[in-house]
Amino acid sequence: MVARVWHGYTTRANADAYEAMLKPELLPGLSSVKGFRGSYLLRRPADEEVEFITIILWDSLDDIRAIAGADYERAVIPEERRSLLTRWDEKAAHYDVRSS
Repeated sequence: MVARVWHGYTTRANADAYEAMLKPELLPGLSSVKGFRGSYLLRRPADEEVEFITIILWDSLDDIRAIAGADYERAVIPEERRSLLTRWDEKAAHYDVRSS
């Protein structure tokens, strides 16, 4: 299993609106994509911003490539969400899940 980890930051004023866009599903239709195993949304205050971390679990890197393309590390951020973010990771990190 592979965990895709990404960080995004927003203002305190926009944090609830941004979080609402990620619920009930981080990306629309994600739960029906082949290889999807689940996801986590983490949130914490970080100085004047609010940090969000998404962790999406996949069966394999091939499953990630099937939805993200050849440049699978590139962050996938729908345009309507970008206006609420102050900054974000341009690339997601991928980790082999060794234990759960």
